[in-house]
Amino acid sequence: MATAVVPLDRTPPERRPAAFRGGPTLRAVTSAPTPTPPANVLHLPEFRAMLLAAVTSTLASRAVALTVAYQLYQLTKDPLTLGVLGLVEAIPALSLALLGGVVADRNDRRRILLATISAEVLCAALFTLYAPHAAQHGIWPLLALIFTLGVARGFSDPALPAFQAQVVPRELLLRASAWRSSAWQAAAIIGPALGGVLYASVGPAGAYAFAAALLGVSLACVAYVKPKPRPAFTPGEPFVDSIKAGLAFVLGRQVLVGSMALDLFSVLFGGAVALLPVFASDILRVGPTGLGVLVAAPSVGALAVMLYATRRPPGVGAGRTLLLAVAGFGVCMLVFGLSQNFALSVAALVAAGLFDGISMVIRSATLQLKTPDHMRGRVNAVSGMFIGASNELGAFESGVAARLLGTGRSVWVGGVVTLIVVAVTAALAPELRAMNLADIED
Repeated sequence: MATAVVPLDRTPPERRPAAFRGGPTLRAVTSAPTPTPPANVLHLPEFRAMLLAAVTSTLASRAVALTVAYQLYQLTKDPLTLGVLGLVEAIPALSLALLGGVVADRNDRRRILLATISAEVLCAALFTLYAPHAAQHGIWPLLALIFTLGVARGFSDPALPAFQAQVVPRELLLRASAWRSSAWQAAAIIGPALGGVLYASVGPAGAYAFAAALLGVSLACVAYVKPKPRPAFTPGEPFVDSIKAGLAFVLGRQVLVGSMALDLFSVLFGGAVALLPVFASDILRVGPTGLGVLVAAPSVGALAVMLYATRRPPGVGAGRTLLLAVAGFGVCMLVFGLSQNFALSVAALVAAGLFDGISMVIRSATLQLKTPDHMRGRVNAVSGMFIGASNELGAFESGVAARLLGTGRSVWVGGVVTLIVVAVTAALAPELRAMNLADIED
């Protein structure tokens, strides 16, 4: 506890009360101790609020996605509608991402989230009102609402992680990242199941209404968090120049562009999610029940390792661990592509999810720790575009490769390509290879 010695009274001795006459009188003034952040990030009320906001919004978005997809298919009986549905949301979300990143770096990120979540609540309410009449009036209003949700995502996806980083002290960002990844993974698993149960029990309108309530909780949680300082930016800088500065920042740092490229190419070439129905039906011959197990297996592995990371977050040697994790993912895909045994295939997918969970935690922490606050919106926008492109193009690449090479061969060849990508990245990005997240001052 620091102390400072300062004069108490400069009044001449003869004018002081008798009890205080004599030489100069001094007193010790105790300075207020600097508050120490709690060791457990869950002890921070604002972090708990943001964690609950993330869980409820993810549950709601996944439930809405399943409900809309099922309702549209029931109305049209056309599988192409489901492909169109994905594009209707992805196109505005990806095309607006860079603009959304600039907006997040120039404005109050809390207000951006309040506005976008409010738009999602309104869309969910409109879904609720329109759902009973969709058969009479067509699917276009449903697609228009999905498009609106995509526009909201274009601004919320860059702002959310940037705002979350402002809520947590820097020394707790690693554990906070692990908790957020775990919560997101759990909600992503439960959300579709919740949507299916609600659709079957209370119909699409009831499912949308429940999602609106969840989004209302998310909105209240964000509103609970106090406003944070606006990021510093150059007044009058054109939006195009701000976007270029964000891209240049990412491309000029090996730890950022290397980690994003690993995610892009591992999912693009090594992913097999889109082909799981073919494996369940024609290769492993386990039917729809087995398909459910195959789909859930990666999530089980990912959630397990993310929960472990909340206790032991990645630190020393994080770059090397990231490269090994992506390589492990590639090996698992190679094994899965060659496997003819259901148990071995499930084990390979669980392990693949485990390795993917490790890389997800490290990538998220890298973005938080290696990016200055005034750049976080734009950097997260670029990362979101990498992830979105890998997911959307990955499913397309899987289908084309399966058509040309055969389903099993396309997957194990993709695993081999992933290993090559890891080797090339390790050779070209020594800074990523040597990255150490334990040194939070980097």
